[in-house]
Amino acid sequence: MSPEPVDVAVIGAGQAGLSAAYHLRRRGFVPLRDTQAEAPTFVVVDAETHAGGAWQHRWPSLRMGTVNGIHELPGYAVPPADPRAASREVLPEYFTAYEARFELAVRRPVQVRAVRRADDDPRGRLIVEADTSDGAHAWAARYVINATGTWRKPFWPTYPGQATFTGRQLHVHDYRSAEEFHDRRVVIVGAGVSAIQLLDEISQVTETLWVSRTEPQWDAVAFDTAARIQAIAGVEERVRQGLPPGSVVSVTGAHWSPWAQAAKERGALVWHPMFRAIEPDGVRMPDGTLERADVILWATGFRADIAHLAPLGLRTPAGGVRVRDTRAIDEPRLFLIGYGPSQSTIGANRAGRDAVRAIVRERATATV
Repeated sequence: MSPEPVDVAVIGAGQAGLSAAYHLRRRGFVPLRDTQAEAPTFVVVDAETHAGGAWQHRWPSLRMGTVNGIHELPGYAVPPADPRAASREVLPEYFTAYEARFELAVRRPVQVRAVRRADDDPRGRLIVEADTSDGAHAWAARYVINATGTWRKPFWPTYPGQATFTGRQLHVHDYRSAEEFHDRRVVIVGAGVSAIQLLDEISQVTETLWVSRTEPQWDAVAFDTAARIQAIAGVEERVRQGLPPGSVVSVTGAHWSPWAQAAKERGALVWHPMFRAIEPDGVRMPDGTLERADVILWATGFRADIAHLAPLGLRTPAGGVRVRDTRAIDEPRLFLIGYGPSQSTIGANRAGRDAVRAIVRERATATV
């Protein structure tokens, strides 16, 4: 089967992908096979079986009151919800309603295998190859907006002796509830938002030891709009240089959240330097002491889920992709909005809007 032609292919229907689809709709694009044959077309594909992006996989104890302010999609606010309600229940329903409200026609489950150039023409099309429930399929797109995020790529560091540990090791990706750690000593690794949230939660039911490679530098200023803008700018500079994006915390420092304050008040927010090795019964600290452990929880973040872009050859020697204003510098037909400053929910809506603006502006110039 020949690739199906489309003006824009959006890969991923999490927050960034739906934001892009919304702005495409606002700018007059219609879903592929829509009756408005003269209008430019788009298709949104998603690997999940249901709407909701990564939210549908978050741990059950992550409540709406905790995630407030970081999950809004453009043009339609989240309906009022009990702050105690689980985000994994409320937000997928919101995403489902959003897709229907704006008629985004998301296709799922669609697993994109590869994005490659159709030919050597720099103005030619990009071929999006995928597996669908009906078999293999491909689209020939003038532009690709990649919004695959990071959830499917949890990062596991490696340390000497890791395989000898007789306790349990898990990543935040697979965390469910603090209750399963009763009477177990839990080592929590990491200094990001998730690490502090789970330190607060788990320390309420059992003994914890918090470690990370560098000691967080606590900022007395709340993580407000100005701090978010600073975070975005710092990560944008990294991706322009082709460096791996890095985390928001590495750019701005740690900010006092309600869960950080709560852990501090209980005496649980006590930082320790990263262990140097893992042994069967615990972790060996830099000073040589052995800290007993039953569980190691790796809150060590995620990496960009972009292996399907490998045929485009965009990786730099530093391991990143060069991106400026959401656009791949070395492949201008490609936009990455689940990457860099929008690899978390911060900046995702703006990234979707900016990518679509650039496409519309370029199309208008081309037709003059």
